[in-house]
This record gives sequence, C-alpha cells and structure tokens, in this order.
Amino acid sequence: MKLPKHSTGVVSTRQLARQLLAGLTVSFVAISLGAAFGVLSGRGALAGILSAGVIALITAALGGTRVQCSGPTAPMTAVTILLVSAVTGGLLAEHPTADPDRFINLVLLLTGLLLIAAAVLRLGRFVRWVPKVVISGFMNGIAVLIWVGEIQSLFGWWGKNNYAGGITSNLAVAAMTLILIVVLPGLLGRVDRRLNSFFPATLLAIVIATAICSFGQIEIQRVSLGASINSLQDLTTMVAHHLPTEWSLPLLMLALPFAMQLMVLAYLDTLLTSLVVDRKYQFMHQTSETTRPNKELAAQGVANASVALFGGIPGAQATIRSVLILNEGATMRIAGIMVGVFVLIEMLLFQDWIGLIPQAVFSGVLLKVGYDVFDWSPIMSYLRRRVRDTGVGGVAQSNSVTHWAMSFIVGTTLITVFVNLTAAVLLASVLFYLLRDRTRLVDLD
Repeated sequence: MKLPKHSTGVVSTRQLARQLLAGLTVSFVAISLGAAFGVLSGRGALAGILSAGVIALITAALGGTRVQCSGPTAPMTAVTILLVSAVTGGLLAEHPTADPDRFINLVLLLTGLLLIAAAVLRLGRFVRWVPKVVISGFMNGIAVLIWVGEIQSLFGWWGKNNYAGGITSNLAVAAMTLILIVVLPGLLGRVDRRLNSFFPATLLAIVIATAICSFGQIEIQRVSLGASINSLQDLTTMVAHHLPTEWSLPLLMLALPFAMQLMVLAYLDTLLTSLVVDRKYQFMHQTSETTRPNKELAAQGVANASVALFGGIPGAQATIRSVLILNEGATMRIAGIMVGVFVLIEMLLFQDWIGLIPQAVFSGVLLKVGYDVFDWSPIMSYLRRRVRDTGVGGVAQSNSVTHWAMSFIVGTTLITVFVNLTAAVLLASVLFYLLRDRTRLVDLD
C-alpha cells in the first residue's frame, strides 16, 4: 500500500488511532443504511447489515481507491427490488425446482463475475464516456423509484400492502424520522461541531424514533431480521441455505439480464464516485494519486459475489460514505477496512435490538436518501435560466442548462423508471453522441 507523497512512510500511533476513529464513525452510517436498504430490498435488515460490513471490508482491502467506503447503495437496491419483485411475481414459473432465494443469489454471483470480467478486459476507462446529462437522469430515476416504493408501502397504493398499524401512525413515524434527519445536524452543530461526527443524524434519528415508538407503545409494523447469527454454526447454516446449487443454462439465461443491469450500475456507481473521491483526496493532501479503475472493479466483483453466499444485497462505492470517511481524516486503507469490521461487530452486538425498529422509520430514512440521490443542480439551473429568459433584458449565461440537456435528463429519468437502468444509460448515451453535433448539444459542466 502506497502512502501519500507528503507522508514520511512512518505510521504513528496517533495516525493509526485517527484511521480507527474514522472507521468507527462511518460504520454507524453504514450499519444504518445497510439495514434500511436491506429492508427496502425485501431481503431483510440482517442481509443489508451483513452486506454493508462484508462489501466495505473487501473493497477497502482489495480496491483501487486508497480511501473509500463501499456498501449497499440506493441505485443498486432499486434494481434489487425489481429482481425480488420479478422472482416473487412468477419469474420462475417455468422452473418449479428453482429456489427463489438461491436464484437471487445466482444473479448476485453472476454480477460479481461480470464485474471481474470487466476488470480483466480493462473496461474501467470507458466510464468517462458516459455523458453527465445521462448520469443526472438515471440518478433522478433511481430517486423516483425509491420515493414511489416508500409511498406504496406507507399508503398501500398500486397493489402493494401498506405497513400494519394504520396509515396515520406509520406516516407520522416516517415524517418524524425524516424531520429528525434534517434538523439534528444543525442542533448538534450548535452545541459542538464534533458531535455530528460521533453521532450521525441518520443513526440518531433511528434510535430516537424507535425509542419513542417503544416507550409510547405504538403498535405498528416492526423490522424483521429474517435470521440471527449467534454462533459459527448459524453462519455455516446460512451459507448452506443460500449457496446457488442449480446452474442449468435456461436458469443462467434468465438471471443474466438482471446481472447485467446490476453490473452496469455497479460500474457507473463505483467509478463515478471514485472520480469524486480522487478530486477530494488530491485537494486535501496535494497528491496526484488516482483510482486504478480496473482494480476497483475487480474488488467490487469479489465483494458482490461474496454477498451471494449469505443472501445479501449488492453494493458499490458509496459517495456519501466515501466523502464522510475522508472528512473524518482517513488517509489509509485500514480506515475503510475497519468500517467493515466495526459494522460486523455492531451487528453481532445489537442484532436483537434491530427488531424493535418500526418499518416506517426506514421509510423516513429512505425518503431522505432519495432526496440526496436526486440531482437537483441541473434542474435549478434550468429554472433560473427560464426566469432570466422571461425577464426584461434577461440573458442566459453560458453555463445554463439548455432545453436539449434538460430533455436528455428527463428522458433518461423516464426510461430508468419505466424500462430499466441499462436501457436508459445505453440508449441515452448513444443518442447523445448522435445528436451532439447536429443540435449543438452540450454536456453539463
């Protein structure tokens, strides 16, 4: 492992302690989001937490980005929802001997193998070819899918059963959680800025909302872990239960389209985040070091294949968690590795408490996640341009979002929501380059 160019090469006890503290801080965010995405995916909170720990550990140890945090992400979970819904909706009707859980794990295993293949073929460099308007559109599509899914669960709309306990109670709990996530950082910052590092708003909101529901004896639907791990025997039993055992060609062909979607999304999610992380790391430490994209893809492939062994959920390099760990002073791989280690330890210590969390609490968390995923900047820039254009003497600035750019963003969003991510990225990217010269279509700055 290379150290930053400004480093003397000697790791002091204080430096090591800082890496461990950064890992511990980010682990609280990782375990909260892991549980939320596990519930959202339909595979359970335990699956999400285990995946958060395993993916973070493997990718930090083997990846091509020096300091990062990977794990379940909103885009990857959105595609997993579609996979789980298809399987429960009769996808395996012509394969009566196929086990639904094992089939989903087969898809995850194929996803990992496809990512490793992309690394071997050195495809990492092509991420720079995806237009920013297309990236903006598919991120917005993912946010819309998350919002729609949570609204369905809270209100019972569009054929989905609402949470037990009544719409009013669940909606109130979700709203309370969302408000807490928004206001807690400001309240903690007024007391001491360092409190936001030790007490992430998402984790605090989950704890506070759960405590209020428990002490208030509010009877609403709670999270189901789906399983528990209390010994090595429990872990081996879990692996034996989830390991794919049927490898027939028809089943593989059925799994391949879902695996392709997840692979493309993991590719984009990971390498686009790595560009953000590289810029931030270079600025903070005055170094020219950059991510090795193919090594990063290989690590993501190993991680996503690994979660298939215990019925987990897929993941990628996570922007918010990666930026957070840098802000906490992490400069070494051990920081990211310890995120995974701490998540797994916390899961073992607190798994009995997770069953107390109301489902609606995670709805509140995920509504905020959708807001964070949505790319608001181009839309706000476009609206400001419209205001200037309709004003007296208004002149649009050169960096305004054009009508053509906005049409690509909206179009990619709609294809993502109503078709799938892979089609959205491929179709919109090809169309962008075909029309770029004819229409003077420019990408986002």
